[in-house]
Amino acid sequence: MAAPQSDPSLSPIRTVAVVGLGTMGTGITEVLTKAGRDVIGVDVSEAAAAQAVAVLETSTARAVARGRLTEQQRVDLLARLRTTTDLRAVADADLVIEVVPESYEIKQQVMRELDGVVRPDAIIATGTNALSVTRLAADSSRPERVLGLHFFNPAPAMKLVEVVSSVLTAPQAVAAVLDLAVELGKEPVAVGDRPGFLADGLLFGYLNQAAAMYEAKYASREDIDAAMRLGCGLPMGPLALLDLIGIDTARTVLEAMYSESRDRLHAPAPILKQLSEAGLTGRKSGRGFYTYEAPGGAGVVRDALTPLEGAGRGQGRTVRSVGVAGSGTMASGIAEVFAKAGYAVVLAARTEEKAQTARARIGKSLARSVDKGRMTAEAAALTLDRITAAGSVDAFAEVDLAVEAVAEDLEVKRQLFAALDKVCKPGAVLATTTSSLPVVACARATTRPQDVIGMHFFNPAPAMKLVEVVRTVLTADDVHATVREVCATIRKHAVDCGDRAGFIVNALLFPYLNNAVKMVQEHYATLDDIDAAMRLGGGYPMGPFELLDVVGLDVSLAIEKVLHREFRDPGLAPAPLLEHLVAAGCLGRKTGRGFREYARR
Repeated sequence: MAAPQSDPSLSPIRTVAVVGLGTMGTGITEVLTKAGRDVIGVDVSEAAAAQAVAVLETSTARAVARGRLTEQQRVDLLARLRTTTDLRAVADADLVIEVVPESYEIKQQVMRELDGVVRPDAIIATGTNALSVTRLAADSSRPERVLGLHFFNPAPAMKLVEVVSSVLTAPQAVAAVLDLAVELGKEPVAVGDRPGFLADGLLFGYLNQAAAMYEAKYASREDIDAAMRLGCGLPMGPLALLDLIGIDTARTVLEAMYSESRDRLHAPAPILKQLSEAGLTGRKSGRGFYTYEAPGGAGVVRDALTPLEGAGRGQGRTVRSVGVAGSGTMASGIAEVFAKAGYAVVLAARTEEKAQTARARIGKSLARSVDKGRMTAEAAALTLDRITAAGSVDAFAEVDLAVEAVAEDLEVKRQLFAALDKVCKPGAVLATTTSSLPVVACARATTRPQDVIGMHFFNPAPAMKLVEVVRTVLTADDVHATVREVCATIRKHAVDCGDRAGFIVNALLFPYLNNAVKMVQEHYATLDDIDAAMRLGGGYPMGPFELLDVVGLDVSLAIEKVLHREFRDPGLAPAPLLEHLVAAGCLGRKTGRGFREYARR
């Protein structure tokens, strides 16, 4: 009988050893066995090895119950895994993946032991997400066969895999592992060796800034997390994510990043050290930024820092009518939100014609809602009837709340607030929707700075749930209480923050976007790989370059300049590549070209 022919389309990597059967090692084992690989699981602990088998048995039993596997397929899959505490068992492996604890000492010891065991042609992969692959490879007698293979947690669910080569890694080894990753159903990106690699290199700087923001008592943990979930569409807020990753792990990654970059954005926030050394490492210990029902649990329970709803805000002022100044997309969106909630709205622009155009835009938006079954035709008609178009803010004489949504230019806003000061009745609340300018500068243009506050809506206002409520040092308590009550009435989630550049969302979002531009500028990774990495590895709804082109490169540059000017941190200086594209008129989708080119409409 002739021997069966091997399938040349399959990767030559058929037998894989996984050294370290913790959460990540067990997840990788599951991925490999489901893809038809024979797996040798190795751990110093017999209990960990047994637990890995139990996890695989449980997950495959679920798959059978859901009709995704037959019982025979499950039996075959489980037979592909054997576990041991003896590292010598990996001698026949084509690929060895180590996922032992993030310590040079431990990983180097494993590398040295593997040198004396594996075949000369075997590939050794480190699963590190923070340590230098080059340094680990240099300790091996076969550095050309050593690379990084960074899965994301949970490995069975997350599509992204980073394949990390050092200057010593043979291209053939990288190609073989890339082929394997595709066969495992993953989307691999090939990157060079630098702390954090691609996804974590961008993610951890953002997480660190969020921790520093909380430590500075700029905003509560709940408001920081809600702002990033609702303002950016992220699956988790940064502080909750730090608890999931492990605060000690995050600190290790950031230390490694800072040791190479010397960028202050990567210098671990002191609170990370304090929590780590106190044993408050996040979900795994039962407490980190939040408190959990039990160690390893996901359920958050109330603790001493959990805010009481409405505590300490007092009684707000009565608001029945609202004036919205502006004729752009944001102004018409905000007017629509207020009108839907039952408020009488005056929509004022520089001319009656512009105001009527903005009102007509609202009519079209309401009609789309009717077509999609989100509201009745009668409700849409009533909503539009609540909006009165006006050719100047003189029509705001009787409104209880005036909201400006004009151009993001401080002098334009100051002039408008001076006009509102003269027109609006005593006791009216005056709000600015600025996303980056100082609210107090608008307040000082009036004789009633105590009545001025920031209400930063997100675009498109009818769809986005978040409003950043920005108090200045002069804002009255009842003005703050009024705006919080109004946000509840219009069904928006309000988060409180102080009057500083970027507020919560932009102060955390734009340094991350800027760092992504720097990665491309330094030729570390391509636009497509970075966008894919953040969507697949970070759970972002859009990659950074997709988002920059939508926001507008000129708008993004302006915000980054404001952040740099206010915080004076060299790491916040806008990337030269972004400045060059703006200077060339490549502003994103609105001009047909930004980081990418778009078909003209």
